[in-house]
Amino acid sequence: MSSRIVVLDGYTLNPGDLSWAGLQALGDCSVFDRTPEDRIIERALPAAIVLTNKTPLPRTTLAALPALRYIGVLATGTNVVDIPAATERGIVVSNVPAYGTRSVAQMTFAHILERTQQVALHDRSVRSGAWSRSPDFCYWERPLLELAGLVLGVVGFGQIGRAVARLGEAFGMKVLITRRDDSAGKVEGFECAALEELLRRSDVISLHCPLTPQTRHLINEESLRLVRPSALIVNTGRGELVDGHALAAALEEGRLAGAGLDVLETEPPSRDDPLLRAKNCRITPHIAWATRAARSRLMRAAVLNVVDYLDGSPSNRVLW
Repeated sequence: MSSRIVVLDGYTLNPGDLSWAGLQALGDCSVFDRTPEDRIIERALPAAIVLTNKTPLPRTTLAALPALRYIGVLATGTNVVDIPAATERGIVVSNVPAYGTRSVAQMTFAHILERTQQVALHDRSVRSGAWSRSPDFCYWERPLLELAGLVLGVVGFGQIGRAVARLGEAFGMKVLITRRDDSAGKVEGFECAALEELLRRSDVISLHCPLTPQTRHLINEESLRLVRPSALIVNTGRGELVDGHALAAALEEGRLAGAGLDVLETEPPSRDDPLLRAKNCRITPHIAWATRAARSRLMRAAVLNVVDYLDGSPSNRVLW
């Protein structure tokens, strides 16, 4: 069965180091690097199958696409698609869960280790000549921290949260987790704690929960007052889990030692985003998912989702 397929924003998944051949074998396939909002309907209009990463497909757009029968989201999060509207119109929506677990966990610890070891700071210092001028064989610009014995608070215990918890354990950290049901006890050998207790006890707080109305701005002015001034907050989950203005203020006022962020509330950020100027804040441009290995898994899974849909057995279906 051959169908018209349109990829609205394929560049971030495949900037040229992967192949669209698997998808192209399934039908007449058009791949656009990016699609501006005013051209979404024009490009998607002839397609029965549309793939999107961040190009939005709200209710009004879906209503203008009578041929559309399937939406493949080239990511795990599906907030770019109006799922209720798609369901009402009989449009199948699939996503790709779990493709980036190892890569996101790795980036989480890249931010943690950058804070504890100060690699970039010392590289700049050495290149400026400070080591050449040093009277000793070594020096350090800031105190270095050992992870063993520190408390790692993992907020959200899905696949990525589990991977981060296991890495923390491997480093000798004491791991606390909090889940949706906020229950105490133990899960998979890790101590569970209510969110407030986790915020109070943790030296490193790592966010891995989904974005919902309940978790939006989970880290805010009030919750930041529970956190130790020596703590580090890492967000490789969703930008809107954190109130950026509140976080920036806590960093500037010394109420928080540091933050490592791979996601922000607005992406790309405006030039006046306060986090871009905040002290002890390290930001990467939403790339935790973007290793070639993870993108290859994402590509394969996205193609298999389309194959399963064409075979009449949709997989990874997102239901309203």
